[in-house]
Amino acid sequence: MSVMKRVSLIFRAKADKALDRMEDPRETLDYSYKQQVEMLTRVRRGVADVATSRKRVELQMNSLQRELTKRENQARNALGVGREDLARAALQNKGQLQQQLDDLQGQYSSLQEQEEKLTLASQRLDAKVSAFRTRKETIKATYTAAEAQTRINEAFSGISEEMGDVGLAIARAEDKTAQMQARAGAIDELLASGALEDHVGGPGSQDYIQAELDRIGGGNNIESDLARLRGELAANAPKQIESNGDGSVDTPSAASSAPVAEQPQAGDGL
Repeated sequence: MSVMKRVSLIFRAKADKALDRMEDPRETLDYSYKQQVEMLTRVRRGVADVATSRKRVELQMNSLQRELTKRENQARNALGVGREDLARAALQNKGQLQQQLDDLQGQYSSLQEQEEKLTLASQRLDAKVSAFRTRKETIKATYTAAEAQTRINEAFSGISEEMGDVGLAIARAEDKTAQMQARAGAIDELLASGALEDHVGGPGSQDYIQAELDRIGGGNNIESDLARLRGELAANAPKQIESNGDGSVDTPSAASSAPVAEQPQAGDGL
């Protein structure tokens, strides 16, 4: 196969594929229906033209028939007054008119036959066009419903072009959000560990050493508060014994019977 034949084959294949992608069956059906309607209109116009010609011939025939009757009366009247010459002339004219009438009758019969044929063809074509119109609308409705169902299924499955773009946009947004959250968490950890300094807080902001000392000091304050509460419970135990009128001794609760923790000294802790 030569290069030009291969190029021509490839071009025809691509053109056929492009045309198939561009073709809409609904538009094709509408165009076909339009062509059939135009054909039906031409047939009906032909029927009307033939009927018009037939009517004109009929009018001419009626006019000739009146002339024949007139010449017949003239010949009779001429013979009545003894003018045979006038009667002969009237009959000769009548013969010419009769020949014309016979020709018109032939044309009239031919036109009438054509009119009947065209009328029958017009009726058949009209029925065919009406049936095609009904089928066309049915096919168009079915195609439209199938197209809508296909679009819905593609949207649900995410394979349509529009939904694919939306899915890609959502995926990119989720990736950027996750990346931003990871970056924010990493920066928080670095600031907490002291690997990064908080320059926004100014010279009064704490470094990681001070943050660690504050955390340890916060734990010691909790222990001090617990020891103070135990001491208060132990001091309130004798008052509860004196308040009993029958001299019975109340059994101290588990919290009051617990040994009092030693108060931290001033040098303990940070």
